[in-house]
Amino acid sequence: VQLVESGGGLVQPGGSLRLSCATSGFAFRWFDLYWYRQAPGKERELVARLTAFDDTTFYGDSVKGRFTISRDNGENTAYLEMKYLKPEDTAVYLCSAQGVRYYRGRDYWGQGTQVTVSS
Repeated sequence: VQLVESGGGLVQPGGSLRLSCATSGFAFRWFDLYWYRQAPGKERELVARLTAFDDTTFYGDSVKGRFTISRDNGENTAYLEMKYLKPEDTAVYLCSAQGVRYYRGRDYWGQGTQVTVSS
């Protein structure tokens, strides 16, 4: 099982980034997808969630209206589109896949990608 995040980097306030989470080794279609973030000295924060079959989304209050989570089941990849970035969005962003139905209880994580918002 692999989850590999990419797309992070340094961006100015107000800018945009698109994170990708390329996965392999599990039945991607049967997994809810999550993006979390963790800043130094802070607790891990749920940023966004996308369910496996009905594509229901959830966003944390701090990113609502600015971030969009999506998935490509053909490419087994999750995405997080981030716009109007703020310095407080600086963190390591991690993707996670959590199984549903027959795959309930399976929980996979990537290593994370750093996003730094600074002028």
